[in-house]
Amino acid sequence: MTERTLVVGAALLDAGRLLAARRSAPPELAGRWELPGGKVEPGETPEAALARELREELGVEAEIAARVPGEWPLKPPYVLQVWTAHLLPGSPEPKPLQDHDELRWLTAAELWDVPWLAQDVPAVKAAATRLLA
Repeated sequence: MTERTLVVGAALLDAGRLLAARRSAPPELAGRWELPGGKVEPGETPEAALARELREELGVEAEIAARVPGEWPLKPPYVLQVWTAHLLPGSPEPKPLQDHDELRWLTAAELWDVPWLAQDVPAVKAAATRLLA
């Protein structure tokens, strides 16, 4: 079996909206939108990694809730899994601190107003079912 690296993404939900983050790096991804998150480090659970990534990338404290069913291949050896998450009471508003230059809260009707990274589209579609729930 080939080695794979797990990447975790957050379907960060707030008042019926989903947070999208625009990449600023690397150059081939810059300007496209994604669910915030990052790689799981050795010895970390996916949930702990996601909470850490949200702190590092957005400066927020979030409760990691439920895993969105599914798994999506990225560039080998990476594979994406997504969890729903909610800002904890008292957490500051998200800010683009690392790898992003803009954030946008999107309602279900606005979800496709941004150019998502191709590999994030199926994950966003799966996460969108949580928005409408």
